[in-house]
Amino acid sequence: MQQRIRFNNKKYSDFVKDLKDSVNSYFETNQVSKHADYRMVLKTVCMLSLYIIPYFLIILGHFSEPVMLGLAVIMGTGLSGIGFSIAHDALHSAYSSNEKVNRFLGMTMSLVGANDYMWKIKHNIKHHTFTNIYEKDEDLSVVKFLRLSPNAPHRAVHRLQHIFAFLAYSMLSLSWVFYTDYNKVFRYKENNHPRKELIKLFAFKIFYYGYILVLPLVLLPIPWWHTLIGFVTMHLVGGFIITIIFQLAHVVEDTAHPEPEEGLVDNAWIVHQMETTANFAVRNPVITWFVGGLNFQVEHHLFPQICSIHYPEISRIVESVARKYDITYYNHHSFWSAVSSHYKTLKKFGRREII
Repeated sequence: MQQRIRFNNKKYSDFVKDLKDSVNSYFETNQVSKHADYRMVLKTVCMLSLYIIPYFLIILGHFSEPVMLGLAVIMGTGLSGIGFSIAHDALHSAYSSNEKVNRFLGMTMSLVGANDYMWKIKHNIKHHTFTNIYEKDEDLSVVKFLRLSPNAPHRAVHRLQHIFAFLAYSMLSLSWVFYTDYNKVFRYKENNHPRKELIKLFAFKIFYYGYILVLPLVLLPIPWWHTLIGFVTMHLVGGFIITIIFQLAHVVEDTAHPEPEEGLVDNAWIVHQMETTANFAVRNPVITWFVGGLNFQVEHHLFPQICSIHYPEISRIVESVARKYDITYYNHHSFWSAVSSHYKTLKKFGRREII
């Protein structure tokens, strides 16, 4: 039986109360809903269009193969955008106050090949609850040839991980489509998966393989391996974008990787989230728009049921209250400084001895 992890929520109780009250006050004072508004709806239409329109242009077969390859790259960008800006908010129940709307939009993840139900277990429960706790946060043990925690066993291959990690990140999306979801059906047995979720998983997989692989192979007058190249290219682009954004939130310099003692993390859960999470490029409106506010990972981990459209506003509140209580608030000012920090961390964790 796995060890149960507890947090010492008696610590920093004044800070936790002040932070929650301050954020709630912002929404009440400004009479703003914590869920999506017209900006989020427009973004949803845009992200779906980035994926769907190139697909139909490819299926028409009126373009040269280099152009269709470019359309596959756009589809990969749209794939990641759907994950960031639609499914992620919806699966956290942050998109709408109507849970039926959240469930419907959450299925956009299944539309692009992954399974929304398995994602919620892996991401919402295991990652958000136990952030950066090795063997609990599954984001730290995606594959054995990457060491993303100083508490993970060291292997010789890890010495080169700062070189090949970014290529490995590109494989994430393909892995979800063909392996990860099926594997988690058996790994997450303790969740007693509802039959309807398993039926939905296999039904959506068949639908996905049908429209994304079978239909192009049947309709397009090009060699089968050209279709395969386009498919793989789409997923390499989407997988890389998705993975790098999430890695910049937790596997960077300064973020903590605590080891519970006898199942206890001697810290309040909210403060634990702040010590294990970092923001980046929060003043870059293009990045903020595209990644669904996930460059504001601190705010997302503290308030996952608030729509990402509101993160820039509440980030000022979170930083101010954190400063008031002398609580950690990590922030890399640019995307590239965060990438550099992640690279240095990969190199550091690749050594047998962590210095």
